[in-house]
Amino acid sequence: MNNPKAQKLIKKILDDLDHAGIITNTLVEDLKKLRPYAVEEKLPVVAKALRLTCEHLEENFTFDISIPEDDPIEGEEEEFESQEFSADESIMYLINLIKNSDNQMNIEEIREYNEALQNYED
Repeated sequence: MNNPKAQKLIKKILDDLDHAGIITNTLVEDLKKLRPYAVEEKLPVVAKALRLTCEHLEENFTFDISIPEDDPIEGEEEEFESQEFSADESIMYLINLIKNSDNQMNIEEIREYNEALQNYED
């Protein structure tokens, strides 16, 4: 996202997450403020991710979606499969993808988050 106000809001969100973790009310409020910037910049995948993330946080009071897995490199061990995931780390990763959403690879990962959010079941 290129809008300076959006970048400032993203920095605030990341700082809040880094210092206090997920505080649902504050985070949802900030994400809702960020969404119009995504719409304005014609980033439908980002706008959808922000909407789905808000809905998920409001329903679950946490971010129960893991970071999308990288495709394994041929010949590499699958040692990361049993790793625990952190809700704080995962949402920070998503916000960083959104921050740099002009990168096509980041858009693909945001799409993976959107799919996971849409398919999420308690």
